[in-house]
Amino acid sequence: MNSVEIRNLNLGFITEEGFRQALFDVTLKLKPGQMHAIVGESGCGKTMTAMSIIKLLPKNAVIKSGEIIFENKNLLELQEQELRKIRGARIALIPQDPMTSLNPLFTIGDQITETVLAHTNLSKQEAINKAINFLDLVKIPEAEKKMQLYPHELSGGMKQRVIIATALALNAGVIIADEPTTALDVTIQAQIMSLLEEIKNEFNTSILIITHDLNLIGQYADEVSVMYAGSIVENAQNLEFFNNTLHPYSKALLKALPDKSTGHLYTIKGAPPSIYENISGCRFNPRCEKCLKDKCTAAAPRLTEAAPLHYVSCFNY
Repeated sequence: MNSVEIRNLNLGFITEEGFRQALFDVTLKLKPGQMHAIVGESGCGKTMTAMSIIKLLPKNAVIKSGEIIFENKNLLELQEQELRKIRGARIALIPQDPMTSLNPLFTIGDQITETVLAHTNLSKQEAINKAINFLDLVKIPEAEKKMQLYPHELSGGMKQRVIIATALALNAGVIIADEPTTALDVTIQAQIMSLLEEIKNEFNTSILIITHDLNLIGQYADEVSVMYAGSIVENAQNLEFFNNTLHPYSKALLKALPDKSTGHLYTIKGAPPSIYENISGCRFNPRCEKCLKDKCTAAAPRLTEAAPLHYVSCFNY
C-alpha cells in the first residue's frame, strides 16, 4: 500500500507571541504509481506539510489536529520508536541538499550498506550486493567502484542519485522529494526527474515532490496541489490543472513564468502573509485581483469540487 492520505492537518508554532497557525486543514492523497506535486511561493507551508508525514518538525511545532494515514495507521499517533521503522525504510526523504543526508566521513558504499543492514535481516555481503545493484539502477556508472568514493568526490546530481538508490534499496513505497533539483543545472534536473518518473512507474512508488518550478511539474507530475499561506487552494490532475486553471493565485503563478518571446516578467502584487498576520476571510484576498470585498474578507472558502476531480478554494467558482 504505497499511499499516504493527509486529512485536515492543522499545524502551528509556539512563539513568544503565543501559538501561530501555519497549516490550515491541509488535505491531500498520494496515490501509488503517481507523482504528486505541491507548488507555491517560499514559506507557504509546502515543506512543513511534507515533513509532517515523517514528523521531522521543529521543536516548537505543534500538530493541533488531523490525521496522516499510511498502511492503515495514523502516523501522528505512533511513538518515535514505531516511526523509526517507517521513516527511511517505507517512507524515504530526498532533501534539498543531499549533503545533509550523506556523512562526509564515510564512503557512499558504507553508508548505503549500513542503512540496509539497519532495516533488514540481510548479511553484510548481501547488503553490499544490493547497494551496488541499486546504484547501477539509478544509472551511476561503474557502481562497484563508486562505492569506494566519499560524498565530496561526487557531483550534486550523483549525490541525489545515491540518496534515491538508498530509498530503493530499502523498498520505500513513498518518496518525499523536497526541491530535489535545487542547485542542479538544467540537464541534470531533467535526468533526476526522469529517474524519479522511471522509479514511479517501475516500482509503483508514490512520490511527493515539493517545488516552485511549474515547468518541471508540467512535464512530470500526475497531480498538482497549489498551496498558499498554509492552505491548499487548488488540486487537480496535471492536464486539467494547466488547461483549466481556476484559482486566481494559481493563474498568477502561471502568469509569472518568464515569457521568452517578450522578456516580460509578471509579478504578483504584495507578499505572502507571515504566520504573525491575522487575515480575515480568504488569506489570498489582500493580493487577489478578483477579490469580492463583502464575501472574500468575511469567511474563508472551503476546498470544493468545481469540476470532476478538480478542487478549488475560491468563492468565484
